[in-house]
Amino acid sequence: MCQAKVVLLKGDQEEEIMKDVIWLEVKGDEVNLRTFFDPPSSLRATVEKIDFLKHIVYLRRSDDG
Repeated sequence: MCQAKVVLLKGDQEEEIMKDVIWLEVKGDEVNLRTFFDPPSSLRATVEKIDFLKHIVYLRRSDDG
């Protein structure tokens, strides 16, 4: 299985906000996330980078600069 971990960047800090993510959708300034068993989650953020080898998606809140 190839689920991803989603990390929120805050300055130089990283905070894991969700793991086992199977679906990610960017709509405007929102990122929608889903896992197999948890309810969908949504937050105002942008995709900063994706590490495909480690299955990590890095997000930054839209208001974090």
